[in-house]
Amino acid sequence: MRVLSKQDWDFWNENGYVVVHNAVPQENLDAAVDAIWEFLEIDRENPEDWYRYKPYTRTNKCSPISAAGMVEIYQHQALWDNRQYPKVHQAFSEIWDTEELWVSLDRANMKPPAREDKPDWQNRGMIHWDTDTSVGKVPFGVQGVLYLTDTAENQGGFQCVEGFHRLFDEWVKTQPKDRNSRQPDLTELEVKSIPGEAGDLLIWHRLLAHGNGHNRSDKPRMAQYITMSPAKGRGADERINGWQMCRPTPRWPGDPRDWEHTHQKPAVLTGLGKRLLGLEPWN
Repeated sequence: MRVLSKQDWDFWNENGYVVVHNAVPQENLDAAVDAIWEFLEIDRENPEDWYRYKPYTRTNKCSPISAAGMVEIYQHQALWDNRQYPKVHQAFSEIWDTEELWVSLDRANMKPPAREDKPDWQNRGMIHWDTDTSVGKVPFGVQGVLYLTDTAENQGGFQCVEGFHRLFDEWVKTQPKDRNSRQPDLTELEVKSIPGEAGDLLIWHRLLAHGNGHNRSDKPRMAQYITMSPAKGRGADERINGWQMCRPTPRWPGDPRDWEHTHQKPAVLTGLGKRLLGLEPWN
């Protein structure tokens, strides 16, 4: 069955993102949340324990989590169960107009509330692109995030400049040549936070300026990043090795504790999961 309706497509074309409700079952969400807390070795019931780590930076990989809440977990069974869930694949298949996709081996997110007495965790969010927008015509691509718990507007979740994928070509003509090609000048641009319910899969256009926000609530933001793109003919070996070794693929920050490698076995993959990894061909 098709996942995206005509209304969904109209919303996608206008705003640059679309939300697929109930993308995975509740038991999948619960398992992913449990996996994040277990991986972090944090007591979820103790708010003081949410801040037990010093968040890592680009120059100091001192912990498994960043101030933005990026959790360096990649290969857990719970994450794979969401990646290989048929409805998730179907949504990306409709956007790409092909079922022959590879899934990203991406991270999760646990962003605790910002607190003045925890200066390392005073992250106010950001707006950026995950691609270099100075290269001329930016190739089409998408990204995605699965809301693992209900996420309020003030909880530090996904935020974006709605419709910016349509405005980019004209907007960029007004910008200086030395502009930051990964972070837009937000002058005269409106950033909107997108609340969601547990199980919502939000997929956005690559050119949509986006980020996570300032968590001003009293609850952590919990999410898993998932995206898909057309299957490639090369590069499967490093993906398969990451899955087998329970480690991130190259270019991801990784966990200095190497926790997944020492605490778990390779995730069990379905037939769809094997093709999404690149372990088996699509044809």
